[in-house]
Amino acid sequence: MENSALIIVDVQNDFCEGGSLPVQKASEIIPKINKVRKYFKNVIFTQDWHPQNHVSFKVNHPNLHELSKEEIQNLWPVHCVQNTFGAQIHKDIQIENGDIFVHKGTNSKYESYSGFGCKEDKTNLHEILQTLNVNTIYVGGLALDYCVLFTAIDAIKLGYKVKVLKDCTQAIDPENAKTKINSFFADIRRQDSTIQENSLQIFTSYEVQE
Repeated sequence: MENSALIIVDVQNDFCEGGSLPVQKASEIIPKINKVRKYFKNVIFTQDWHPQNHVSFKVNHPNLHELSKEEIQNLWPVHCVQNTFGAQIHKDIQIENGDIFVHKGTNSKYESYSGFGCKEDKTNLHEILQTLNVNTIYVGGLALDYCVLFTAIDAIKLGYKVKVLKDCTQAIDPENAKTKINSFFADIRRQDSTIQENSLQIFTSYEVQE
């Protein structure tokens, strides 16, 4: 696993049971994440790290009636505000010396589902992976059909091979998550013919080997 990294996306208190934006059965993935991390030298955690006035918070839009249905669907309860309990990594996640933390969504004007950020508000994740000579990423965390998915798609666009650890993630909408992933992957392959079919693979943590 010398040229690989494990990216754990947003396993934060607000996305777990009891949080402001919980993903169903979120805590069930934690023991599997803790078990699989032992195979990786490079472990990276992403965290939503929003200012209080972040654009994705529904309470910051008093003009909701003027927004489109699509715009409203991308608004959320207040979550993962910088330096709050809700933004902290869940206490049961095993953290080791040398683990790397990447904050995303730090600019109040832009939403960033991906661990790589967005065009207007990039994180340093790509630079970190390049420095570590990583060419393959394994990804888990919360939620499969949002931040895990967008992190995986951006990684593929940047040339990484991606393996999603399906037992180390949970979806907001489990019934439609697979269809959403396949649709996004098909879209980027249509846009870039150099992206190979095996650039995205769905694994389980039991298939990970040293």
